[in-house]
Amino acid sequence: MDWLEEELTQALARKEPGPGFESRVRARLARRPQWLPIAAALLMLVGASEAWQQYRGYQAKEQVMAAMRIAGGKLNRVQAKISGGAQ
Repeated sequence: MDWLEEELTQALARKEPGPGFESRVRARLARRPQWLPIAAALLMLVGASEAWQQYRGYQAKEQVMAAMRIAGGKLNRVQAKISGGAQ
């Protein structure tokens, strides 16, 4: 092995944590803001609500466009009958 491989092996070797590691981790977790998960959940709800509103708007637009196509087709038929009867 060359020196770089030896350095990497030593640097990445498993080491036992020092004394008090568990208590330090638990103390840091206890200091974590308790509102953070709640804020994340609220952000997700707001985002989902916005996506739902956008989806409903798209559906409404599609329904209006379908109604316009149907009405346009009927008006064309009526206009054709009127134009055909007037000649």
